[in-house]
Amino acid sequence: MTDLLKKFREQIDAIDGQLLKLANERAKLAREIGHVKEDGVIYRPEREAQVLRRMQDENQGPLSSEAVSNIFRAVMSNCRALEKKLSIAFLGPLGTYTEEAALKQFGKGCNAIVCGSIDEVFRTLEADQADYAVVPVENSTEGAVGLTLDLLLSSSLIVCGEVTLPIHHCLLSKQTDISQISHVFSHGQSLSQCHEWLNRTLPTVQREAVTSNAYAAQMIHDLVATDGTFAAAIASKRAAELFELNILAANIEDDPKNTTRFLVLGKHDVAASGKDKTSLALTTKNKPGAMFDLLEPLSRHGVSMTKLESRPSKQGLWDYVFFIDIEGHKTDPKIAAALTELEQRASVVKVLGSYPVAVV
Repeated sequence: MTDLLKKFREQIDAIDGQLLKLANERAKLAREIGHVKEDGVIYRPEREAQVLRRMQDENQGPLSSEAVSNIFRAVMSNCRALEKKLSIAFLGPLGTYTEEAALKQFGKGCNAIVCGSIDEVFRTLEADQADYAVVPVENSTEGAVGLTLDLLLSSSLIVCGEVTLPIHHCLLSKQTDISQISHVFSHGQSLSQCHEWLNRTLPTVQREAVTSNAYAAQMIHDLVATDGTFAAAIASKRAAELFELNILAANIEDDPKNTTRFLVLGKHDVAASGKDKTSLALTTKNKPGAMFDLLEPLSRHGVSMTKLESRPSKQGLWDYVFFIDIEGHKTDPKIAAALTELEQRASVVKVLGSYPVAVV
């Protein structure tokens, strides 16, 4: 070891010691805050979003903004666990992208509650068998997750956060030779998102949709090939690690910007963070100008709409529910004024939640 290398390592050791000391000092303060809280709420999405944004603004590199977020999410997760180790419900099995979203938002200092369906995720949280839940709500390629929207409408749960996750699909198998693949299993959306890649690379393979990507990976792990051909799954790198599969090809999605948005569900309102979003569900009578009547107050009060999605109401033929995302918190004066007018015009106005905009 050269003297210069030894010097650098000694400097790193000294910095590591300072980091450890500071991390424990932060943890002590976080624990004291827990003792003086009056409402007993441990997870504060608005506060955590503010911390992450401030750290990104102060970051001068060479660490990326995403790396800084990852570090501080881990710190906050472990500090939070000193008060209580939160239980997070999500669509399983382990290895799904929803699990990745849950880990991104809450860190590893939580208990995972793996559910078999999105319905079960909602029921688990509603029954107080989890502290929070994470569910997919839309994909940049495939659009909205209709079941999640339907359940949000009928549930009393509150949206208290969002997570955006870049989706990078991999072809996984026990086999090492891609030419031996005869079947590909995955969730229907993932098969669609890799449609062109499959057409180019594996045009003759049989494609079969299953309940989740992780389940497909688990199937491949358990599958025994008897005829010299092999099956593969389209899933994540984490699924490859969990189920000990080979990655035959990575990043096979047709759209390199493929991203899924997830919602964090809870049972309490979230205070304004300074950069927020509010989700609404609206119904109106089927009459000329009904849509204009809903949107006009938003426009007049200067409220920016970022999403408009319609779903059949299931209450009557050609009756629809409109799901709208707007910029800002429901306590913002202009949004509060617009909501007051909407309540007079719409048949139903349901505020699904106000929450911090996702931090990378």
